[in-house]
Formats: sequence, C-alpha cells, structure tokens
Amino acid sequence: MHDLLPESFKKSLPSTATAQLATLTADREMWVLPPLVDLCARLREPGQQQHGTLISEGRAARGNGFLHVVIPPDTNPILENGSLLKGLRERALEDGGIYLHILGALTEGLRGDNPSNIAGLKKGGCIAVSNARQPFANDLVLLRTLEYAATFGLKVFFYPDEPSLSGEGVAHEGYIASYHGLQGIPWIAETVALSKQLLMVEETGIAAHFSQLSCKSSVELMRWAKDKGLPVTCDVAMHQLYLTDDNLEGFNAQAYVLPPLRSNTDQQALRRGLQDGTIDAICSHHEPLNATAKKAPFAESTPGISNFDTFMALACQLVRDEILTLEQLVDKICLNPAKIAGISAQYENTGGAILVDPNVEWQVTSETMLSNGKNTPFFAQQLQGRVVETFFV
Repeated sequence: MHDLLPESFKKSLPSTATAQLATLTADREMWVLPPLVDLCARLREPGQQQHGTLISEGRAARGNGFLHVVIPPDTNPILENGSLLKGLRERALEDGGIYLHILGALTEGLRGDNPSNIAGLKKGGCIAVSNARQPFANDLVLLRTLEYAATFGLKVFFYPDEPSLSGEGVAHEGYIASYHGLQGIPWIAETVALSKQLLMVEETGIAAHFSQLSCKSSVELMRWAKDKGLPVTCDVAMHQLYLTDDNLEGFNAQAYVLPPLRSNTDQQALRRGLQDGTIDAICSHHEPLNATAKKAPFAESTPGISNFDTFMALACQLVRDEILTLEQLVDKICLNPAKIAGISAQYENTGGAILVDPNVEWQVTSETMLSNGKNTPFFAQQLQGRVVETFFV
C-alpha cells in the first residue's frame, strides 16, 4: 500500500472509514490519496443539460475521485451575476455531492469590451475571474480589465488563444490536418496570446493561471515567466499527455478538442514541463457531450472529450511510464490545484480520501463510464488503474 494521505486528512476520516481502508489495502498494491481537485471542467449546467447535469456530472466526478471542481464562466447564462453563484454551489453539493468553485466572467457577457461587475462576483464567492476562450476587443481593454481585477485581489484564469490566428481552425496545423483537408490551428495562436498575457501580468502584477497549455513554446514561455518571478501558474489537460494529432486519423471526431491535440514534439515538451515543475497541475478539461454532438462531419461536430472516467487511468500510466513519481502526481492533481484555486483551507477542512487500484484493468464502455457524455477517443479501449472507493463526507 502507498499511503499519500496527509495527516490532516486522516484526522477527518471517521473510524469506520479508517478500518475499511485498512481492510481494503491489506496485502494489495493500492494508493490512498487525498481527493482530486479539478481546475477545469464543464458540467453543462446551467444551459446545456442535453449533455449533462449537476446530478450526472457530479456523480461522475465524485465516483472518479473528484471532490472539488472549478468551472469556467461560459455557461448559459454566463456566470457574471454574483448573486446567482451561491445557489449554483449549493445545488452542486446537494445534487452532485461535489464542491463547486466558480470562475466569474471577467468582461460583461464575455464580450471582451467592458469589465464585468467584479466587485459583485467577488462578494458572490467566485474564486477568480476569466474570459474563458472568448477574445478581448483590443489590448487596451485587456490591460484596463486586469488592472480593475487587480484592485479586488482576484486571480485571473487565462485560456490563451489568438483568434486572428486560430480562426475557424479545428486541428493542429500540421501534416494530419493537411492530409485530411482540415483547417489548422498553428501553435503560435496559443503562444502569441500567452506572450501578450504574460506581459500584461508583469505590468499589472495580477496573479494569473494559464490553463490547458498545449505546445512546446508555451512551456518555454512559462519557464521564462517563472524564472523572472512573475506570479503565474499553469496546467495541462490530461488527454494532451497521451494523445496527439495522430489520433485524428480517419476524421476521428472523438479526438476533436480545443485547444487541439498537437504533435509528438509538443507532447514530449508538456511531459518535461510536468517533470521539472514548469507545469504546476493537470486538469481534466471534462466536456461531456450527447451522442449526436459527434455524429456530424469532423469540422462541424462539437469539440470536447468526456474525461472524468479516464482521468485516473491516465494518471496511473504517468507513474508507470516514470513521467512522474506518485508523490509528484499527488502534487499535480490534488495539492497544487487546491493552492492555485485558493481553496487549500477548505480542501483540508472537507478532508476525505480516495482509494486507487493502479493495476485493475477495465474497458471503457457506456456501462463503465459514469458521465452522461460517452464522447472519448478511449472508447472500447482497455485501460489500467481506477478509483475503487471514495471516502467523502
């Protein structure tokens, strides 16, 4: 047994749970870990309940070890009214059994032209603000909006993308996209936006988190920013560590995601960034979709991968492949995300534990997936490693 549960979490467990853990882990190679913290997931409610609900995706999150989940503001309606946030958090806990942490909209309606009511959002309990993947009208708006957010001491979450370069692209700009006749998204679309945003962070002094980096140059830029002492952190989506644009072969819409799956060179750089600490965390980037969303031709289908159910298997693979040690993995998927989200105290107080069997083999099917979304490029594959028990209040 590998017990990576901090002492403060052990104290929160009832004696019955402690006894059950001892029984389950006797003479077996199991991992006892703190609950997972996800820095980006879309639960589809409010506004897109045809794909998922707080009940369905909360159940999927909880069953796969996630107790704390951060959602971006691009729901319907957009999360820009601070008075609505408390009710959403309460429903997530009551209906789905998870602690929801909300990114408020950085600009009105995410239109990128005027700051939102950031004071109201902070009062409503948002943990940070973001414009999701929506562009800003111009750089001056971005600068002034960051200055405004800085006055409230709120962190900003960025999802770097320069729309004038990514355009209507649907795949990484490279051989696979060209061969299939798909409009490409060059890696520079991410790094141009990231460069600009890092300079804005340096100018305003605002704390910033950069989510879902996908390419080598982004890792290099983040390394530079950290060496310079900027108040920045970043994450990568789990699927980027095991999928590349090769998985788009045959117009596989299940592998259509934004930011796109990139080259093997980019993937190796992301892995090195994890190892050396440049990349602080791994998120799920969970985006459940109903069956019809992926049935259109590739470019007309809806981007997104349902990731809660496969997350731990890929996490176990990172340890087996010696990309991360188990201790490093816990930092990347539990402790660091809690720090980045600013919820460490709540995380420790809520406590809990998960039991992972890193060797159990299972097939990804509609029956073995808890999420409403069955949209995954891992469908029908045999994976190894899964959360087998959760001990949550």
